[in-house]
Amino acid sequence: MARGRAMKIDIRQGFAEADRAEVAALYWQAFGQKLGRVLRPEPKALAFVARVMRADHTLAAYDAAGRLLGVAGFKSPHGAFVGGRPGDLHAVYGWWGGQWRAIFLNLLSREVENTRFLMDGLFVREDCRGMGVGSALLAAVVAEAARRGYAEVRLDVVDSNPRARALYERHGFRALFVARLGPLRHVFGFGTATAMVRRVEQGRGMVQADR
Repeated sequence: MARGRAMKIDIRQGFAEADRAEVAALYWQAFGQKLGRVLRPEPKALAFVARVMRADHTLAAYDAAGRLLGVAGFKSPHGAFVGGRPGDLHAVYGWWGGQWRAIFLNLLSREVENTRFLMDGLFVREDCRGMGVGSALLAAVVAEAARRGYAEVRLDVVDSNPRARALYERHGFRALFVARLGPLRHVFGFGTATAMVRRVEQGRGMVQADR
């Protein structure tokens, strides 16, 4: 558990099933600009995200009243926070709609690394930003990596999200390499993604959350 500004933040393993629709909506608010041209229209995008989300690949932040504040997802050899299969796309978008969307989404997919713990998205509800929720979730991700025996955490941040990159840099993440999308930037709404890594101190794991 960590404390944000005038707020107690409870970090839990996984989100409550009753919050699935809200998690999907917050995910879409955070990443809809990046994925919108592929997953729109919005109602179907929300249906797809809610269908494929895996709570067991998340860490969720709640306040003292049990209100969801934000979520951090991760990947493992057993799956991802938001993954799914072609059949999930077909179920929501139909056969042809699922086919072409699967092709584009595969272009963004990242393989699970054997040596680094891979974070798969972090987002905070808009009215709770700047209160330490993102820092608490990031701390929990680093602690989870330590618990699983990883030496480093890796994440990718797009060039259209400087606020997120600033958060990661404050907590010791450094740029590893920059991937350029080329013509695909017209599809996904960003031109580059920077891979960032942070070493994990075994036995400690947690980073200091903002106060």
